[in-house]
Amino acid sequence: MKQVAASVEEVATVLKLLGDKTRLTIMGLLNNQDCCVCELVEIFQMSQPAISQHLRKLKDAGLVKETRKAQWIFYSMNKEHEMHSLIKDILAHIPDQKEKLKELEEKGTKISCE
Repeated sequence: MKQVAASVEEVATVLKLLGDKTRLTIMGLLNNQDCCVCELVEIFQMSQPAISQHLRKLKDAGLVKETRKAQWIFYSMNKEHEMHSLIKDILAHIPDQKEKLKELEEKGTKISCE
C-alpha cells in the first residue's frame, strides 16, 4: 500500500511544535518510556500547569497519547501518527534523553505513580 505524503501544513505544524525546546525534549523522553506529568515537572523544574500545557499541545496534534492508571495520567509517544517516522528522524539528531530519567532515579526523585 502506497503511503500518502503529508501536506506541507501538517509537516509545518509538527516542526513548529517540535521547534520548542521543552516539547522536543518531552518527545525525546517519551521516545524512551512513558512518563507521568509529575516526572516531567521534576525533570524540567517547571510548574505542573506549564508542563500540562506543553503536553496538551502535543496531544491535540496527535503526537502523544495518554493512558489513565488510577488517578495518574501517563503520556506516551503515538507511534501510529502519520508523522512518527519524521519525529523519530528528528529525535535521532538530539542527545538521548535517557540520562534525564536515570538522574531522577539516582537522585531518588523518580516518582512512582502506580
